[in-house]
Amino acid sequence: MSVNVLVIPEDFRKDQYVLKPIVEKLFESMGVSARVIVCKDPLLGGVGEALKWERLEEILVRYRGMIKVFLLLLDRDCDQNRVNKLAGLEEKARKFLATPTKVLLAQDAWQEVEVWVLAGLLELPKRWTWKDIRAECDPKEKYFDKVVADRGLQDAPYQGRGRLANEAARNYARIRALCDEDVGRLEQRIREALEESR
Repeated sequence: MSVNVLVIPEDFRKDQYVLKPIVEKLFESMGVSARVIVCKDPLLGGVGEALKWERLEEILVRYRGMIKVFLLLLDRDCDQNRVNKLAGLEEKARKFLATPTKVLLAQDAWQEVEVWVLAGLLELPKRWTWKDIRAECDPKEKYFDKVVADRGLQDAPYQGRGRLANEAARNYARIRALCDEDVGRLEQRIREALEESR
C-alpha cells in the first residue's frame, strides 16, 4: 500500500523539521509506503489559526485531490481542552470529506512536538526523568533548548531541529514507547483508518 500524507503543523517553519522524519518512520514501521508532505501553503502561523475550521477546510479543499491521510499535529501546551477541540475538527472533516478513502486525524503532542525528538535521543542528561519531561508545560524551553545548547546547535538551521529529529527518528520504536499517549495512539488510529479505507 502506498499513500500520500499531508502533515499540517501549527507553524511549518520549525515544526516541519521535527514532524516529517518522525511521521515517515511511523509509516515505515507499519510497512506502509508513504509520501509525506508538510503543508506550507497556507502558513497557519500558530495554534489559534490551526484550530479554526475555516483554515482547515481551506487546506482540505486545496489538497484533497491528491492526499489520502491528513494529519493535523499540534502542541498540547497543557491545554486539557485541546483534545476535545481536535475531536470536533475531525468530525467536521469526516463530514466534509464524506468518503472512507480519505481521513483527517488530529493529534496533540504531549506537550510539544519537540518532546518526540527528546524521546528518540539516546543521550539525555541522567538527572532528567521522562515523567518530568512529559509533565512539563514548556518542555521546549526547559529540555529541548538545553539539548540544543549542549550540542552546540544554537546557530544551526532551525536550532538543530532537522539534525536532532533525523537522529531521533532512527529510534522510532523508542519514541512510540515513550510517547504512547500521543505517538502510539496516532499510529494505532492511522492503522485503523487505513484498514477502513480498503
